[in-house]
Amino acid sequence: MDLHSLPALTVLSDCVTVVEHDQVKIVRVIHDKATAGIALHGGHVVSFQPAGQPDLIWMSDAAVFDGKAALRGGIPVCWPWFGRLANPGHGFARTSEWQLIEHRENEHGVIVTLGLVHNDATMAIWPYHFSVRLHVEVSEQLTVSLEITNTDEKAWVFSGALHTYLNVADITQVTTTGMGSEYIDSLQDAKVCHGGETLVLTDTIDRVYTQPEAQVYVQDPVLQRTLIVENSGHNAAVLWNPWAQGAASLSDMTDEGYKTMLCVESTLHAPCLAAGKTLQPGEQHVLATTLSVK
Repeated sequence: MDLHSLPALTVLSDCVTVVEHDQVKIVRVIHDKATAGIALHGGHVVSFQPAGQPDLIWMSDAAVFDGKAALRGGIPVCWPWFGRLANPGHGFARTSEWQLIEHRENEHGVIVTLGLVHNDATMAIWPYHFSVRLHVEVSEQLTVSLEITNTDEKAWVFSGALHTYLNVADITQVTTTGMGSEYIDSLQDAKVCHGGETLVLTDTIDRVYTQPEAQVYVQDPVLQRTLIVENSGHNAAVLWNPWAQGAASLSDMTDEGYKTMLCVESTLHAPCLAAGKTLQPGEQHVLATTLSVK
C-alpha cells in the first residue's frame, strides 16, 4: 500500500491528512522525520517509515481493508484480552472503529491520538465501561502507547498486546536477541522451555518470552539495519512467524508473506481471562512499544 498515492479526503494540517484505502480511513502523517499511517479501523498502525529507510512495519499484500476484518500486519491492538481466551480472538479493539481525538506536530514529529470507549457493541461482548486512548508518536522513532482507563464502578480484568509485525528482507537471515531465554511455547501446549540468547528461525514460532530484556534487537543483514523494539507496561514479549505452512492456511497472507515478517509484541500476557491484570475504578495502565532503527 502506497500511502503517498492516496488522495486526501480531509486535510487536518501541513503534516496530517485523512485518506481512504478500500473501506478503511487512514490518518496519514507526512513529516520530514518520517511518514506513517494509522487506520481508524482497529486503531491500527499500518506504516512507519523513517526518512531514508524502508518501512519498519510489515503489512500483508493480501490484507483485507473492508472495515470489518482485522488487518493482517501493522500493529494490531489486542484488547481487552490477548489470544483465544474469549471471542473474538484477541479482543474487539482491533476490529472496532476508533475516533480521531487530536493531532499535534512540531519540527521533531507528530503525535496522533485515537480513542475508543464502551458502546452497545462492546458491552454485548464484554460488559464493562472503559476508555482507551492510543497515542502514536511519529518521529525518528515510533512510539505507540495504549492508555487504558477503567471508567466503570467496579473492577475489571484484562490482558492485551501491541502485536507488531516487523518488516525484514529475509527471515532466514534475521538474528534476534534480547528476548531472554525462558519462554512458553504455544506450539507445545504452553510448555515452559529454555533456549539460547540468540534466535535464528528455521520454522514456525509462537512463543511468549517471559523475561525479555529492555530492548529486543532484530538484526537484518540484507537491509543492513537493526530494528530495536523497546516495550513497557508489559510482562512478556511474544515472537511469532507462521512459516510456510501457517502462511498457506491464512487467507489474508500470501504464501510467501512469512519470509519478510517477524512479530515482536509488547504483551501483557495471561493464561486465562481471570488471570489478567486488575484495574480498579478510575485506575489506568499504559502498554507501550517503541520502534527504532540503527
